[in-house]
Amino acid sequence: MGDKDKEDESELFLAAIGPVRKLPEKPLPPATPRPRPRARMAEVDEANAREAFRLGLDDAALEAEDALAWRSDALPVGVYKRLRRGEIAAQEELDLHGADARTAETLVRAFLADAQRHGVGCVRIIHGKGRSSPGSDVGSRGAPVLKNLVDRMLRQRASVLGFHSAPRAQGGTGAVLVLIAPFNRR
Repeated sequence: MGDKDKEDESELFLAAIGPVRKLPEKPLPPATPRPRPRARMAEVDEANAREAFRLGLDDAALEAEDALAWRSDALPVGVYKRLRRGEIAAQEELDLHGADARTAETLVRAFLADAQRHGVGCVRIIHGKGRSSPGSDVGSRGAPVLKNLVDRMLRQRASVLGFHSAPRAQGGTGAVLVLIAPFNRR
């Protein structure tokens, strides 16, 4: 077979298969996965709230026997009265005894977020009265640190509809019942 016959066969083969493209010499590396989306504005709001919270140590601190109480406009008065009387049962409980302020803040944030995510409507947070541990639970002015911390945190959380100190049988002024808004999936 001659060179002319090989050229004819090559041309005939190329005509039969059609146009071709050259393959890359090395395979392309896999694309890096895109980062998960973040709620940046929510992170900024949270950081601003933390800063305002730390600066908001006002002179009107609660004392050991003072009741914690707050209601958002979204919570009907009748439901709030039931909460205040202890007629709404807590589904979950967080005990902050022995925690320092920084740990308590982290625990409360995680607890409330988890409760809302799982559809828990009412929780109890036991903060204590601040009388038994003067070194860690009572501030320089004699005010209970954890009690005041919980009060300020709950007032700043959008997920909290209202709260009130628990009835005497459920911890009295050393615990607080909190109503949580349902989780809103957008």
